[in-house]
Amino acid sequence: MQIQRAIEQKLGQRFEGGHLTVENESHMHSVPPNSETHFKVTLISDKFADQSKVRRHQAVYQALAEEMQGGVHALALHLYTPGEWEQTGGQVPASPNCMGGSKKEQAS
Repeated sequence: MQIQRAIEQKLGQRFEGGHLTVENESHMHSVPPNSETHFKVTLISDKFADQSKVRRHQAVYQALAEEMQGGVHALALHLYTPGEWEQTGGQVPASPNCMGGSKKEQAS
C-alpha cells in the first residue's frame, strides 16, 4: 500500500478540499498478488473549473511524476468539478477487466 498512500497524499495536498478516492485495481490485471501497478482515481475539485480534460490529466500526472516513473503502469482518471460530479449522480464508470497477457490466453 506504499504507492497507493503516496498517490493519496500527493493528490490530497495538491487538490486540497476536494473528494478523493484511490482504488488499487491491480488484482484485475496480469500482475503478481499484492501489486500496486494499476489504479483508479476519482477526484472532485474546484480547481478543475475552466480546465479541459487534458489540463486536468496533466495536473494529476505532474503531481504523480515520481509514481508514474516508478511502478505505476496504469492510472484511470475520473476528474470532475463538484457540478460535473453532481450531474453524474455520483457514479464513476466501472473499469473493465484486463484481457492482456496470461488472462487473454486463459480466455481462449
